[in-house]
Amino acid sequence: MHFATIGRVPGDPILGLIDAYNLDPNPHKFDLGVGVYKDAKGLTPILPSVKRAEQRLVDHQQTKTYIGGHGDSRFGQLISELVLGSDSPLLASKRAGATQTPGGTGALRLAADFIGHCLPGRGIWLSDPTWPIHETIFAEAGLKVSHYPYVGSDNKLNVAGMLQALEAAPEGDVVLLHACCHNPTGFDLAQADWLQVLDVVRRRQLLPLIDFAYQGFGDGLQEDAWSTRLFVRELPEVLITSSCSKNFGLYRERVGALIVCAGDAEKLADVRSQLAFLARNLWSNPPDHGAAVVATILGDAELKYQWAQEVEAMRTRIAQLRSGLVEALASFGLAEHFAHINEQRGMFSYTGLTAEQVKSLREKHSVYMVGSGRANIAGVDGTRLNQLAKAIAQVCTR
Repeated sequence: MHFATIGRVPGDPILGLIDAYNLDPNPHKFDLGVGVYKDAKGLTPILPSVKRAEQRLVDHQQTKTYIGGHGDSRFGQLISELVLGSDSPLLASKRAGATQTPGGTGALRLAADFIGHCLPGRGIWLSDPTWPIHETIFAEAGLKVSHYPYVGSDNKLNVAGMLQALEAAPEGDVVLLHACCHNPTGFDLAQADWLQVLDVVRRRQLLPLIDFAYQGFGDGLQEDAWSTRLFVRELPEVLITSSCSKNFGLYRERVGALIVCAGDAEKLADVRSQLAFLARNLWSNPPDHGAAVVATILGDAELKYQWAQEVEAMRTRIAQLRSGLVEALASFGLAEHFAHINEQRGMFSYTGLTAEQVKSLREKHSVYMVGSGRANIAGVDGTRLNQLAKAIAQVCTR
């Protein structure tokens, strides 16, 4: 029997939460686990700008043939402009180029394989904590994974610890940085902190890999790109992974890109040849539809303006949910205890709740979140903030 010795791998804990939530008969339950944006009706909507772009594709797209190893070139150009700025000197001098990938996760896997194949011996440094998939993607690619402190047991950002760890990282190693809306904590570096990180990265000759999955969900489309644009302006070589899942709502279409910034156009061509080779052995050609939607929106001034307004509406709603929840918790004397929720950015919050409190919330109040206390604020029902705050208060004051 060929399969006799194959064991069973534990399921993904977040996907397990979805199953448990769906089986819960309580009509007043909360799903704060899965990382998707939800509107006031509890739905993950298709953006109107996306609907309009899709209709254009239905009416005018002429072929479904392969789009090549680097994907849709128009998408690549436009997503690079969104991330780096339309006036970026790197784009003008052909020092930056995008390879389309199946989502931001695909971009991370392509980056992992690129590091493993082309930069042998380089380890990668991840924040502690970080998105769990970061851990497995780079480990599966054979890279040595190390960690720098980010948010400690006191649920506070530890910039000093981060800098100290990066100072000790071997020269040439790769450091993964979250551009904004840190997943899972929601704590972002201030601009002064970014400048200190840049100084260490430059002196230690580290290669930055910037994960940019939430552009527009922190402080705005342009504001969220500040740290990324700082690094590409000051350093000759940077890797950037971009995702269109959240800000375009294209979760299941799997739209992402690995953007490479190199010292000159010739070296960029060398790197891109390697990426095309690696991509050929991963997925051959990336999926087209979602990238065509993004290119249609970003390539049309009217659609791009509409989309930007829709992103701003999502960002504003998440910020209002944060402040609303803190305000609701104030009624139970917990405003100061959970004030950090208002300071965090993006969809996720490290609430500071313990694993025992999270378990109690799930079992007694049908509030579902990850065992670490990470909550998807974008999944909160804004009409039931007082109910959620009451449940949190009960598990905090036992």
